[in-house]
Amino acid sequence: MEQIQTFFGYHKALTQLLYGRDFIGQDKHKKLEALSALCGELLEVDNVSIWTLSLCGNHLDRALRYPRATDNRDPGFSLSRDQHGIYFSALDAAEIICTDDVRADPRTRSFHPYYVNEKESVASMLDAPVFDGNRLCGVICLESRQQRQWSLADIACVTAVADTISLINTHEAWLKSRKELDYITHHDDFTGLLNLRSLRNHIQQLTEQQAQESFALLWFDIDRLNAINNGMGQQVGDAVVSEVAARLRGMLLPGKEMVARVGGDEFAMIYRFPPGSGTMDEAVDAILETVNYPIRIGEQKVQVSASIGISFFPNDGGDVSTLLRHSESAMYHAKACGRRQAQYYNQDISTTAKARFLLENQLTDAIANDGLSVFYQPIMSADGRSVVSAEALVRWQHETQGFMSPAEFLPLAYEAGLVASLDLWVLERVCRDIQAAREQDLPMPPVAVNLSADSIMDPLLADKVWERLQRYQVLGAQLELEVIEDAIKGDSKVLRRTLEELVRMGIKLSIDDFGTGYSSLLRLKSLPFTKLKIDRSFIQDLPQDPDDCAITLSILGMARGLGLNVVAEGVENSEQEAWLQHQGCNYLQGFKYHKPMPIHAFLELLVTA
Repeated sequence: MEQIQTFFGYHKALTQLLYGRDFIGQDKHKKLEALSALCGELLEVDNVSIWTLSLCGNHLDRALRYPRATDNRDPGFSLSRDQHGIYFSALDAAEIICTDDVRADPRTRSFHPYYVNEKESVASMLDAPVFDGNRLCGVICLESRQQRQWSLADIACVTAVADTISLINTHEAWLKSRKELDYITHHDDFTGLLNLRSLRNHIQQLTEQQAQESFALLWFDIDRLNAINNGMGQQVGDAVVSEVAARLRGMLLPGKEMVARVGGDEFAMIYRFPPGSGTMDEAVDAILETVNYPIRIGEQKVQVSASIGISFFPNDGGDVSTLLRHSESAMYHAKACGRRQAQYYNQDISTTAKARFLLENQLTDAIANDGLSVFYQPIMSADGRSVVSAEALVRWQHETQGFMSPAEFLPLAYEAGLVASLDLWVLERVCRDIQAAREQDLPMPPVAVNLSADSIMDPLLADKVWERLQRYQVLGAQLELEVIEDAIKGDSKVLRRTLEELVRMGIKLSIDDFGTGYSSLLRLKSLPFTKLKIDRSFIQDLPQDPDDCAITLSILGMARGLGLNVVAEGVENSEQEAWLQHQGCNYLQGFKYHKPMPIHAFLELLVTA
């Protein structure tokens, strides 16, 4: 009974500390100091120390200590695995090391006289391992100069403190990864400027303001960058891009609101009209003077210039896509007129805009008249040997331009408002293929169909999906629906109801391109998703890139904690495969296994497999 009361006292004190406003607002080091002090005071020990395990796992370094009595040992004291192998093995096994006689216990006997000696006279120790996610990263150590029988309440207390430190470590790692993900999402990694996604978001905010003030969108393209790359080398071309970015970023121009890199050699700027400023022509002249200036790279002098297209809100467009399209069209017209100049958008500006309009009409016809096709890319089991499902990918065989990749026409579908119709076309074709395979007694695993944000926010989506399932007698379990991360960032009742209705049909839901959007842990926890697909941009440089490794590990750990399966997209070589397998990734997808293929080839693959 006495031990229970003691434990309750420990628990109450620890809870009061953890939920105190001062503790919550402190940085990690201050939190560890407070936990060490509390542990020392509650258990009345002589020393409390927190040790960190080196990344190689061979050294423990004392990072922090709370001395109730004088401790003259070096604050940077270190213990090595070579000298204390039994102790390290106990930590590897996640043991609580509880000893009333340090010199007699096999796990701690090696500390004498290196760590425990006559001067320090540590008699008893109580150590608990500390983790960062699933990785052992240190230990909290309690020392008593007297022989002491540690009680169950003592052990429970130090275990709770160790678990709290582990949670702090995991939270700190998550915050760091989230910050990295957020930066990657919003910035261009080469120049550090904001990216196209950020530009779109900012323009959207400006167009939705109640007091809709006019602004200009300027689209820059570096002239003849390909010629610079081919003639002087990629390194020089990269230096030119970097210098132009720096000039635009550093330019002191009243009215300049933001600068973004929107393509390999393309930039954009939002320009407001501050009171008392000059004309738009004067601002453009200043920009051209800043950009169209030679760059010296080593011994080489490189002539640099840019062409600029300009559109105005609201006169040239009232939405994001229109403004971007018109600014880009104006830029191409500036190039056609001789480069090194700016061109304002007008209705008859370029044949490029007309060609894109024609392509929009052709895409509309292709969707309406079954002029597209669906290819299937297998998704493999964790060992890379078995096909467990497939992703449906749309393709377009254009009558004059030949085979067109999704990268060529999907942006057009978004800009033209065709993407929801395209989604439904793909869904119907997949259901038709599943029905045809069933009638031929051919195997067909579940197929994942991508849905845009436009589709997922359609309040009639569930009805449309159900109608197609019924028409082709397809079970919901034979379908998976993938949505991009940004599609679920809003707290929408329509979204939640739609997802729940789809799940009731037996359909499983996945988040596609995870890591590139805004979803929060709360959103992931509250919505009925069962799978995350890690974006290929985080996979392509594995395992060499430490940042990509950290981000991918963070996603895998978070998914495990939420009970979600994970698919790695874009697996192209054995190194990536081995690393992902070692980290416990559930499913693999990429060119290492199979490229997207038409339905007949996919069914043949399944039969032969």
